[in-house]
Amino acid sequence: MEELDVEPPLTLIPELNSEQKQICFEWGPVEMLVCDTLYKKTEQKEKRPGCPFIYVVRKDQDVYSHTLRKLFNESHGIFVGLQKDEKEKAGKSRIAQLVRVSKSYRSVIRACMEDSHQMAVSAWDPVMKAQHSTQVSILSAMELIWNLCEIMFIEAAPAGPLLLHLLDWVRLHVCDVDNMVCDVLKSESPAKHENFWNAITIFVLQGRMDEARQLLCKEASANPASVSMCKILDELMKKMPVLSLGNTQTLTEMELKWQHWHDECQHFLQDGTFASNPPMETICKILLGDENTILEKKALMTTWYHFLVTRLLYCHPTVKPMELHLYAQSSLDQFLGGESSPEPLDIILLAAFEFDIHQVIKECSIALSNWWFVAHLTDLLDHCNLLQSHNLYFGSNMREYLLLEYASGLFCHHSLWQLAVDYFDYCPEYGRAYLELHIERIPLDTEHKALKVLRICEQRMMTDQVRSICKIMAMKAVRNNRLGSALSWSIRAKDAAFATLISDRFLKEYCERGTFSDLDLIDNLGSAMLLSDRLTFLGKYREFHRMYGEKQFFPAAKLLLTLMTARIAPPSFWMTLLTDALPLLEQKEVIFSADQTYELMRCLEDVMATKSENETLQDDDTETIKVEMLRLALARNLARAIVKEGTFEE
Repeated sequence: MEELDVEPPLTLIPELNSEQKQICFEWGPVEMLVCDTLYKKTEQKEKRPGCPFIYVVRKDQDVYSHTLRKLFNESHGIFVGLQKDEKEKAGKSRIAQLVRVSKSYRSVIRACMEDSHQMAVSAWDPVMKAQHSTQVSILSAMELIWNLCEIMFIEAAPAGPLLLHLLDWVRLHVCDVDNMVCDVLKSESPAKHENFWNAITIFVLQGRMDEARQLLCKEASANPASVSMCKILDELMKKMPVLSLGNTQTLTEMELKWQHWHDECQHFLQDGTFASNPPMETICKILLGDENTILEKKALMTTWYHFLVTRLLYCHPTVKPMELHLYAQSSLDQFLGGESSPEPLDIILLAAFEFDIHQVIKECSIALSNWWFVAHLTDLLDHCNLLQSHNLYFGSNMREYLLLEYASGLFCHHSLWQLAVDYFDYCPEYGRAYLELHIERIPLDTEHKALKVLRICEQRMMTDQVRSICKIMAMKAVRNNRLGSALSWSIRAKDAAFATLISDRFLKEYCERGTFSDLDLIDNLGSAMLLSDRLTFLGKYREFHRMYGEKQFFPAAKLLLTLMTARIAPPSFWMTLLTDALPLLEQKEVIFSADQTYELMRCLEDVMATKSENETLQDDDTETIKVEMLRLALARNLARAIVKEGTFEE
């Protein structure tokens, strides 16, 4: 896409004066932080209380609009459905499928437009009313452009059906006549209403002959003198040749019928049949395609594209698609008459009539306030194989570039970021890289949100992001002294070092309180305890307590001895393990064998040797008593074990 040839709009930040204060800013992916600083020259520095204001300048403010939430949410489902339908059909069935998708997008736009209109009507605040009214205008323009692109690029109708689609387009988007007709028909004498002939004229200008003829009957009933003229005009409108989508007649046959009908209209006009009734004469001139007469009714048509379609209907009914841009440009020039310049909407519609897809996308990108429209329209056109030859100079094609920009805007919203994930998934070149960068910036306010983000990363095998999220949540849990949650997150992160740290915290807590918290988690560690030696020790130590509580003394003693001899417990916990052996040593039944008792004695001496090397000798009555009790219990158990084992040998 070419560089923008317009200057970007200037964004004014209130109370921020760059001439008096230094400005500090920090770029983000979709927004920028701006603040004023107290930085000045040394001799001018003053100490003043207070802190600077911080302003957030957002690139895409529309994602925060409550009205547009419906647009973003519902169009997401349409987009994903289109991407998943990879079994693309061929020929007319494929075109019909894409047209259905296009109409689905348009129905979402129209629904949002109706919601905005209701909000504008019900709003009491003038500012809010103005905002909603502006939103209605923008959404109306979006649907108008999309509908034209659907006709020109997706359906790509040939001469004949093309005009029928354009007539439907105008009727859908220029609908003031319906309100006018309601007012006329509600009056006591419709034929005498001031807008009676205006209503008939607009119906004729839009090619709605049946409705025009119905209204014309009111004139015949109210004014007997004009009955004959009404019948002739009614017959002319009835005979007007119109192509239908299911009609098999050729363009040549259509042109012959058209010429015959045109000559008949010309005959009645030249004979002065309608001379006594100027409104009927005007309608007859419109049927003849008199451009000056049609242009005189510009106030009724309101737009140049309405004038274009009316002009084609009565002057060039078999216009070919490639000729449209010529009539479009001349119609715009005639309608404006040099009194005003074309608006951005006019430029976009002209580009569509010229079949310049890239110019349409470029002008829409400049004119519209968000990327939703150009991203979804470009994606749809790409599925029509209309953008295959257009790659951007930095590598990505236009479809992917616009989808990336749109999804990046969604990611700054607290809930819409979930929609953006799917858009990144369908950008094969840079989508994953963008997703990795953006997903790391999501604030993990709650565990529920963290689990959502984690699930997204796990589904896409984003290992680094999974580990990062788990570490962040584990650290938060540790700060809040929620050791169970912290251990669970560290296990998910497969972080052995952090799991060791938390296991030490559990053991320290046990030494202080005599109990474990989060027993359910520790009891169900399973294979996760193999993540680190300390976690293995924690799980097995808890298993020892469970066995002891269930009076499974022999397996409990064997496990306790294994934990001591394996040396996977922290040194500070060795004495606690030996103390846990005391109740087993004092059991009536001999639990530890002689060899196991010797191992326990060796462990006790190792503990005492380590303490004497690393600590200054201090008088600690409690510790001394505990050691003496252990030695006495070990000696008594050894004697009992030797006697028992000697008795068995005899």
